[in-house]
Amino acid sequence: MTEVVYCARCVEPSSRPDSSFDSDGVCFPCRYAETLDEIDWQARARELAGICAWGRDNSLGAYDCIIGVSGGKDSHRQSFFVRDELGLKPLLVSCVYPPEQQTERGARNLANLIGHGFDVHIVGPAPKTSKRLMRHSFLSHGNLFKITELALYAAMPRVAIANGIPLIFLGENPALNFGGNVGSLNGDGNMQRLHHTLAGARVEPLLKAGFERKDLYWYDYPSEEDFTRANIRIVYLGYYMKDFNDVANSRLAIEKGLEVREGAHADPAETGSINPADAVDDDFVHVNQFLKYLKFGFGKVSQQAAVQARYGTITRARALDLVRKYDGKCSPRYIANLCHYLGIEKKDFWDVAERYRDRDLWQFNNRAEWELRYTPK
Repeated sequence: MTEVVYCARCVEPSSRPDSSFDSDGVCFPCRYAETLDEIDWQARARELAGICAWGRDNSLGAYDCIIGVSGGKDSHRQSFFVRDELGLKPLLVSCVYPPEQQTERGARNLANLIGHGFDVHIVGPAPKTSKRLMRHSFLSHGNLFKITELALYAAMPRVAIANGIPLIFLGENPALNFGGNVGSLNGDGNMQRLHHTLAGARVEPLLKAGFERKDLYWYDYPSEEDFTRANIRIVYLGYYMKDFNDVANSRLAIEKGLEVREGAHADPAETGSINPADAVDDDFVHVNQFLKYLKFGFGKVSQQAAVQARYGTITRARALDLVRKYDGKCSPRYIANLCHYLGIEKKDFWDVAERYRDRDLWQFNNRAEWELRYTPK
């Protein structure tokens, strides 16, 4: 049994898939953050300026680039930076949740971006198909969004190809922000299809599961041949911004009118989240983070607290305290709402959840309750 260790600088756990730590017990994202003051940001700015010029020169329409948005903190940060600082005319592409799933707060936040003068192309996959796919994703993978996130990522290149806008901006580079082998060590995002959730980004397994291709258009990520033919270029914008992180993005988004979570919906004991500006357009995310907690022994608070400790907003001791208190928390009402949405019984939910609990990470205590074998320290 492999012991779980935690970064000596933040609270990143070694149970995160593909995480890496050096001989001093420091995680890769912390080491990268330490280099930020040493990076030649002027050189990166020149590189980004060249990318912007390429986007203008190669666009066949009225827009210089596409930005994928949900209306949240990262969406606000990217949109204002690209338009107001880089001087591009972006088309924002938002793949929205079905009405039953999207929060009213999320709809208002997307409207806030529109109110600031941005053009937004809204993609709304058929709700019945989305619900069936989420149900299948949960029952087959113990992950609510493994399949439905296909549409989130496929919508941008599909709209780009259809409208002759080859430059697409994404936000954070997962390789630099979380470690592992997904993403790149620069701004190149064209290998996004290899992200763990996308798993190659093909719909063939869904066809074998009984779904029809005609219902999966927005879930069918364009092929590498399609990318080459349309000259699609995906760029991680965060690579070119020294302070692209949860702390800075939340602050700017709130200044621009982002509506954050309030009341019980912002209580970390209910949500398993310590940032009220995070994941504001959907509540099922809390359930999915709980499922991740069972699988990998860490949830959303571990990620959020690690970022805050990494950038000096809180001490590591405070981050540890937050993780111990709130990581993996999820109000029963969110689980009940999910069961109602998917048309399953609570017993069915718990049968699936327990099937994916990693017994190498969890054990029964003397009160016959599940607890992690290893606690953050």
